[in-house]
Amino acid sequence: MATVELRFSAQPEHVRTARLVAAAVARRAGVEEAVLDEVRLAVGEACSRAVGLHRSHGITAPVRVVLAEEEKTFSIEVGDEVPTSGAGSTAVSADSGGLTEDTDAEGEDEMGLAVISGLVDDVEVSTTEYGGVIRMSWPATAVVATT
Repeated sequence: MATVELRFSAQPEHVRTARLVAAAVARRAGVEEAVLDEVRLAVGEACSRAVGLHRSHGITAPVRVVLAEEEKTFSIEVGDEVPTSGAGSTAVSADSGGLTEDTDAEGEDEMGLAVISGLVDDVEVSTTEYGGVIRMSWPATAVVATT
């Protein structure tokens, strides 16, 4: 399993870099070309959300993005360090038809999560007292290396 970890300061201009890295790693992991735009947009939305949360709460810690290539899946986790008073999770799947929320979310968070759920079939959002994580995954095929 190959993993790439990216950390960047919570500045909007770094979101574009995260999008480009995600698309490049997804392509290498075997995500279909037709899906790469969705990967870029979903990562951009998740990173923009994390940057906004960091900035609005005065958090100077970097935003964390982990891109992992598993056997038949490519996953991306975008983490923020905004503590919440109560832990909860939001699961999004193709079967649910939308968001199922265990915690109250602010308007902007709801909009960002709705955009992500429209782009990605397999999304999980979790929060703890240490911060939140949006985990997204896509099917991937094995890439045969040519020399």
